Parts: sequence; C-alpha cells; structure tokens
Amino acid sequence: MSDQNLDNDAQYAGEKAKNTLNEAAGAAQQQFGEFVDSPKHQLKGAGRKYAAQASDVVTDVTDAVKNNPLTGLIAAGAVGIVLGLLLGRK
Repeated sequence: MSDQNLDNDAQYAGEKAKNTLNEAAGAAQQQFGEFVDSPKHQLKGAGRKYAAQASDVVTDVTDAVKNNPLTGLIAAGAVGIVLGLLLGRK
C-alpha cells in the first residue's frame, strides 16, 4: 500500500470518527433538551445530529465516487435529467 492510500484511509477514518462523535453529541444535547423541557436545546441537538449524519453520507459518497468515477458521473447525469424534467414542466 502506498503512503497516499494510507493517508486517504486515515483521513477517511478520522472523518467517520468525527461524524460519529458529533452525532452522539447532538443526540445527547437533544435528550438533555427533552429532559429539561428546552426546545432550544432539542433543536440544536437535532440539528447537530442530522448535520453529522449528512456529513457522514457526503463522506461515503465522495469515497465511492473516487473509487468509481463512472458511476458518479452516471448518477449526476440522472439527477440532472430528473431535475430538468421537473423544472421544465409548465
């Protein structure tokens, strides 16, 4: 394995760990808000949790596209066609 692959794997693992910790922290903050009946803490916790989940998905998709760019290109084209059809309707 080359040094570049090791660096990429380490970066990927670091991103996954960070996202997992942020998700857990958001869930804890949301639970705290429910416990003290604070909508502010509930919303902040939910936002943090879902942002971490979205970031995790983006990390996975980015890694998948790097490993197989043709699939990513086909998926992007399909999304573009669907959006074009939806936005082109009158």
